[in-house]
Amino acid sequence: EEDEEKIKELSKDPWIRDRIIASIAPSIYGHWEIKEALALALFGGVPKNNPDTRIRGDIHVLVIGDPGTAKSQMLQFVAKVAPRAVYTTGKGSTAAGLTAAVVREKGTGEYYLEAGALVLADGGVAVIDEIDKMREEDRVAIHEAMEQQTVSIAKAGIIAKLNARASVIAAGNPKLGRYISGRPVSDNINLPP
Repeated sequence: EEDEEKIKELSKDPWIRDRIIASIAPSIYGHWEIKEALALALFGGVPKNNPDTRIRGDIHVLVIGDPGTAKSQMLQFVAKVAPRAVYTTGKGSTAAGLTAAVVREKGTGEYYLEAGALVLADGGVAVIDEIDKMREEDRVAIHEAMEQQTVSIAKAGIIAKLNARASVIAAGNPKLGRYISGRPVSDNINLPP
């Protein structure tokens, strides 16, 4: 109740939007638009349940920028301040590590599910740094989680659908090493459309 009153009071501040944006990675100068996108992802949207479909409320963010422009530091900040967050890097992530894996128990030989980053981030934020360094087959694994908010598994006799209701915030470097203004976005990012 006390928090509710504080939030209502803050909502009356005409500068609250700017204050929130300025509070994102405050030790990093500039990058206002990126910080705004990160703030929006942290707050999220409102899911809508229609009779025939559900529209997710999560906001996904992709930050592509030149090396050495504090992308990783901003992502680490987000992972630190979010109430629930899982931080991983694209370089060392596999499809199973991002979604879920079926693992065999050594002693009994039974199979069980082990949650990956997106499932562990359910209800929060999954932060993926260096997404451009991730293998294509591993990157494809996050599509279902980003759109449907679930991870489907059908292996070793286990059939399951796990919740992955998380915002995905990812960052990477441009395809050619530097972002070239005036060129289409697709020419600058090392990700398929």
